[in-house]
Amino acid sequence: MRKSKVFVGSSHPELGKLICDRLGVREGKCTLQKFANGETSVSIGESIRDEDCYIVQSGSGRINDHIMELLIMISACRGGSANKITAVIPYFPYSKQSKMKKHRGAITARMIANLLTMAGADHVITMDLHAAQMQGFFTKPVDNLYAGPTLARWIRLNIPEWREAVVVSKNPGGTKRVTALADALKINFAMINTDRRRRNAFPISRASPTILAEFDDDDDNSAKNDPMSLSEIRTARVVQGHVVDDNYEAPNDEDADTSHASQDNEAMYSSVYSLTSNHDHALGGTIDATGSDDEDEHEVTEERMITLVGDVKDRTAIIIDDMIDRPGSYIAAAEHCRMNCGAKKVYVIATHGVFVEGCLEDMENSWCIDHIVVTNTFPIPSEHRTRSNKLTIIDISPLLAECIRRNHYGESISQLFDHMMTI
Repeated sequence: MRKSKVFVGSSHPELGKLICDRLGVREGKCTLQKFANGETSVSIGESIRDEDCYIVQSGSGRINDHIMELLIMISACRGGSANKITAVIPYFPYSKQSKMKKHRGAITARMIANLLTMAGADHVITMDLHAAQMQGFFTKPVDNLYAGPTLARWIRLNIPEWREAVVVSKNPGGTKRVTALADALKINFAMINTDRRRRNAFPISRASPTILAEFDDDDDNSAKNDPMSLSEIRTARVVQGHVVDDNYEAPNDEDADTSHASQDNEAMYSSVYSLTSNHDHALGGTIDATGSDDEDEHEVTEERMITLVGDVKDRTAIIIDDMIDRPGSYIAAAEHCRMNCGAKKVYVIATHGVFVEGCLEDMENSWCIDHIVVTNTFPIPSEHRTRSNKLTIIDISPLLAECIRRNHYGESISQLFDHMMTI
């Protein structure tokens, strides 16, 4: 790759080295350091005039420091008269904050996009954005790569009897991602919905209106019309993040239900009669974030109802998502598949292995989860790799390197997608 330089930030040097090795280039000379007061200093150590610069910097545990480092590196390349600057961000930071969830909140992902553009980035390469609509935040071109074909290849090669497996979405928001992978593998799929438990909700013999509404939101209604999609609907109770049987008595169950009802009524009246109150449910506002697809973003302690639409009995269940950060929803989904729905094994597969503190250990200790598979878009400490018996990390550097090469030579990126989907 002539007239180009690849610089690697400090967030994920291992991935950066793998990309450079795959491209057959050396890492660009760059000095990254911090002053005593915590400020970040960047110095480019070679000429980049009229060259294409690629800066590899992923999200990490020190997210704010590495965002600032990336912005300074982009600005330094712009100051060095680089011809084109491309930010390669395998895991895009703040991607969960891509919509307004509460009053007076911020769409932080849009702010990060604006900062990258203002710093001088001409192009962004990332992977499996939490919401694909985030590409609209940018005024510069964005290549949002998909790890699905790579994950599909791993499933074919490593899961016994994968043709009989079922791909499972742990929440309605991930249904499109799951159906795309199921179509690529030509296998069945299922969906899990978790909601606040309602009295007399057990058992359920038909699909609830909430579940059917999720299918209505899909552009393709073939799943709703397919009788196999609604052939099996199994529900269970989730208390303190774990599946329990119907006879389990949750502490203060009556008080909890009464409290929930009073809170709902209070929120309703306040939204109608008071626009200036401090309640989060004022007229025209949005609901709490814990009711969204990111319900595991906060630890949910109230009793919930978990529903699986699909059939995983005597099959391997493959739970798919874009990232694993907190363990609660994955453990509950795995327990429901194994204990109530008869799944033989449960694989949890995601693109980004964020693994906040204690997440990997909790998933390791769950007997219902047999294997955890992630890519190396997010740096995972070496001690987690050595201690874990269930964790598998897939190298995604070949896809990123090929995208960089095609971008440098002006080749089609869509052809890369087409090629990967046929593997």
